[in-house]
Amino acid sequence: MSENRLSKKEVRRSWLIWLFNNQANYNYERMMGIGFLHSMVPIAKKLYKDDVEKQKEMLKRHSGFFNCEPCLGSSIAGLTVAMEEQKAAGGNIEGDAITSVKTGLMGPISGIGDSVIQGVIVPLLLAFAIDMSSNGSVVWPIVYSLIMVAVVFGISYSLFMLGYKKGSDAILSILENGIVNKIIAGANIVGCMVLGALVANYVSMSCGIQIQQTAESVFNVQEQLFDTIVPKLLPLLLTLGCYQLLKKGLSSVKVLLIIVAVGAIGGLTGILG
Repeated sequence: MSENRLSKKEVRRSWLIWLFNNQANYNYERMMGIGFLHSMVPIAKKLYKDDVEKQKEMLKRHSGFFNCEPCLGSSIAGLTVAMEEQKAAGGNIEGDAITSVKTGLMGPISGIGDSVIQGVIVPLLLAFAIDMSSNGSVVWPIVYSLIMVAVVFGISYSLFMLGYKKGSDAILSILENGIVNKIIAGANIVGCMVLGALVANYVSMSCGIQIQQTAESVFNVQEQLFDTIVPKLLPLLLTLGCYQLLKKGLSSVKVLLIIVAVGAIGGLTGILG
């Protein structure tokens, strides 16, 4: 094998380093830049085995700002490995071009990754595991962890190799042929469904007002009005109210304090049950 060609060992090692260290030394200046740099170290050592200066040049190129959803962002790392390999083999690729490709793909890939991984897969699996373990079982948290490991490992490795073997054409085709919009639209729908299920199951709020109608008859506002018209209406209104407060710029701490205040006042006055 040529000195400037990579073996499966170096490629897989680069992926493993990215997988476990993509947010190592995470900071406001470079975000995931140092983690990305770390994943390129075995590549630089292999491609420029006897040229320390070129190793430094390559690693310096990847020490800048980088921020992307880690799981799908592995495709960018794989693509970068392929481009560096082509450059070391004498290909007509400038270092600035590699940096530009990384920068250009960060946003679109993050949009997909955040929508699918953080917006759908994690909430769905968490909701399922929390519900199944509500009786005190310790099995389902373990099952959740194992499934998430399998999902992250599978997606990360597949996309890393896709970027490495197929290059930018494969990634760009995914971004440009409409699949992205369909994925995001589907993720938004599923995300709303998951949020609705979580609100219905885990947000608790009820009205404690009871109106004495006759000596033997009491009108329960919660049971005879809210539950009859729209069950779980108050938890839904509470969730939407918190969402509106967050949209107006209030911090999550202030929103939590407002919830505590409303709960305390409602409990003391009997308005909330």
